[in-house]
Amino acid sequence: MAEHVLPRYPIYIPSKGRHDKCLTARFLIRDSVPFRLIIEPQERDAYARVFGDEHVLVLPFSNMGSVIPARNWIKEHATVAGFSRHWQLDDNIAWVARRYKGRKVRCDAGVALAVTEDFVDRYENIAVAGLQYEMFLPNNEKYPPFVRNCHVYSCSLILNSLPHRWRGRYNEDTDLCLQVLADGWCTVLLNVFMIKKIRTMMMRGGNTASLYQGDGRLRMARSLERLWPGVVETHRRFKRPQHVVKNSWRLFDTLLRLKPDLVFDDKPNEYGMRLTQVAPTVRSEELRRLLEEYRASQGEE
Repeated sequence: MAEHVLPRYPIYIPSKGRHDKCLTARFLIRDSVPFRLIIEPQERDAYARVFGDEHVLVLPFSNMGSVIPARNWIKEHATVAGFSRHWQLDDNIAWVARRYKGRKVRCDAGVALAVTEDFVDRYENIAVAGLQYEMFLPNNEKYPPFVRNCHVYSCSLILNSLPHRWRGRYNEDTDLCLQVLADGWCTVLLNVFMIKKIRTMMMRGGNTASLYQGDGRLRMARSLERLWPGVVETHRRFKRPQHVVKNSWRLFDTLLRLKPDLVFDDKPNEYGMRLTQVAPTVRSEELRRLLEEYRASQGEE
């Protein structure tokens, strides 16, 4: 568990057709993290009944065929509100975890997002940052704490002063990252914290029916290839068409630039996080060992 640490930038969750299964809103409420659900007018009452009026923000349009108009509206809303950055989270995220000594350990969402903000705000050229998918970080394997200049998706911290916008109808997150990288900005994907994202098409609602049915996967990949000829190609991976960025993003080599006169505190900052047993029984022998070692290091019995 952690002390109640909260992010300072606003959190927006664009959602459609999922008032009864908006996983992201559920775990943020559980962790007492403030957020706003970005809803089309016809669904306002359904979402408000489940999550409360205080969590609902209504778009001035509906049925635009994709989430992209909502994403651009969100950026404008956060900018007018005076924030330098804002979060956009997909509505099908189940939980947040920390990578602790090679293991995935569930943690409070507020502290994970706050740590990300503190890291990003040390630099003057990070345009987009976010948390990695837990499926790409198996236990007991070594990973760097973050990856620079790559695709950030589903849980993104966006710089509001960017001139770039989400565009098209498909793969808007990949396209936005390519736009900022091509203009000399950096993106950062953190591995020290991660999200549990439900796979695309595993949940009803959203724009699933209009975007992914039939040859939707092929159309998505080809549309990004047309936007980025020579950079993006369409391959068949995981038994389906998928876009592939040339050389796995390694062509984008801009370095991070620390803000001038930044002073680091050389003391480790755990943001109040503590390794705590929450289930009556810890079944994993490895987790039991980690818990015993942690308790011993803290002088606990």
